[in-house]
Amino acid sequence: MIFTLGACLQEQKKTDLPELGEDMPSRVFVTTEAGAKAALEQAQMRYEGEVQLSDIGFCKVENQQECMIGSFYIPKLLDLLGKRYAILFFVNEKNIVLVDNSDFSYRLIRRIQRKNRNREMTKEKFLYYYITEFIHRDLELLVQYEKRLMEMEERISEGHATHFLSDFSPVRKELLTLRSYYDELMDLGRELETNENGFFAKKQTKYFGTVTDRADRLMSKTVHLLEYAGQVRDAYQGYVDARQNANMQFLTVISTIFFPLTLITGWYGMNFQNMPELQSGYPGVIFASVLVVLLLILYFKRKKML
Repeated sequence: MIFTLGACLQEQKKTDLPELGEDMPSRVFVTTEAGAKAALEQAQMRYEGEVQLSDIGFCKVENQQECMIGSFYIPKLLDLLGKRYAILFFVNEKNIVLVDNSDFSYRLIRRIQRKNRNREMTKEKFLYYYITEFIHRDLELLVQYEKRLMEMEERISEGHATHFLSDFSPVRKELLTLRSYYDELMDLGRELETNENGFFAKKQTKYFGTVTDRADRLMSKTVHLLEYAGQVRDAYQGYVDARQNANMQFLTVISTIFFPLTLITGWYGMNFQNMPELQSGYPGVIFASVLVVLLLILYFKRKKML
């Protein structure tokens, strides 16, 4: 698929392609890994390396003499820890080539067309809209994470934290994934704004600064949520410690209640000749033991330790 830049972003059919030698407008080529070499030749870009999307592991930009090469490694909002969208992009003075084995880029471009009808589209604006389009819902996502953490904290305060670890661990991992992702986007935006090869118009590199600022805000929000997650985990640890202390206190009280019985039975187990009640079945000892237990239970209840 080919889209022309200029007065607007418009999909170009093969029958509409200008002949060689004509003044061609800037274009965006969207292709798969299999058709990447043909698209690069058509966009007049020379790239000697292999185009392999499976090698992509993060977002970055690399400047070469003939073109600028970059990669996007975009988490899926519904499955942040799962498989990501892997996309390569190439830029020279005239054209942009997007290599994407899925229909993700095509869907993004369609959304850009709907939102920017009859608006002038340059290479810089296109890349700006493209990047901001796949992060435009991220702030809403982070707000949802904040609500989930608040709900966890509330459950802890109410004493309902049975499944806390199974709920908390994925949230923390996903936030760590997003933090790394936004950090990579910030570096990518700065690299584009630097415009080392001069492929972008100087007056329009400000759009990449906006990308950097937006990624920075998202990263700051994510860092704040990670700090909040740490506070929630500390609250849970305090809750666990309090429960353990309560259990230990209960066991200590039980031991204290029955310790006198151990002492009494130990004495009478010695079977000394002159022990009182030794010849009459220990009714007094049994009564004394029950009385001691009842008195200790009443005492600890009064002290609110039982």
